[in-house]
Amino acid sequence: MTMSDDDILAPRRPRSGGRSHAPFSGTEARGPIIDQDGHEIRSETLQQGFQEFRFDFGQGNPFANLTREQRIARIEAIAKLLDVAFVLPGTKIRYGIDGLIGLIPIVGDIITTAISLWLVREARALGAPWYITARMLGNVAVDGVVGIVPFVGDAFDVMFRANMRNVRLLRRWLDKQPRI
Repeated sequence: MTMSDDDILAPRRPRSGGRSHAPFSGTEARGPIIDQDGHEIRSETLQQGFQEFRFDFGQGNPFANLTREQRIARIEAIAKLLDVAFVLPGTKIRYGIDGLIGLIPIVGDIITTAISLWLVREARALGAPWYITARMLGNVAVDGVVGIVPFVGDAFDVMFRANMRNVRLLRRWLDKQPRI
């Protein structure tokens, strides 16, 4: 038996012509609302809670305008995560999620290259000149092109560390700039 469009949009009425005898139909009271600790919650409290509901990010919005130092710290943290976050057990070889995500053919390398390009964009937003950003783009290009080669590219990612090189370039340039 198929339902008509009217049945989908409007609920069916009982066939007996009277009121439904289902215990939870309509807007009638269904009993108290109990929280996870077993305490009753009044309906006024619920309505007020829904009106005041909002997300709190603690220290403010993490996507808001950041200071110069905060941007530099974020760039350095992401570069470390991408290139040197972990140590291969029993060795001194450090690697990051760039080498791990790069194990996913093509897609992984595209993702890590996009993150690396975002770091270059952040450096440009900090005021890095064209020759610094050009060298940074060169590092990202080498990392991205060689990274496409399966396994060999991932080993290259671990050894080349393009993001750490870029942070070093940016840091050297920033250290030469006069403080305001």
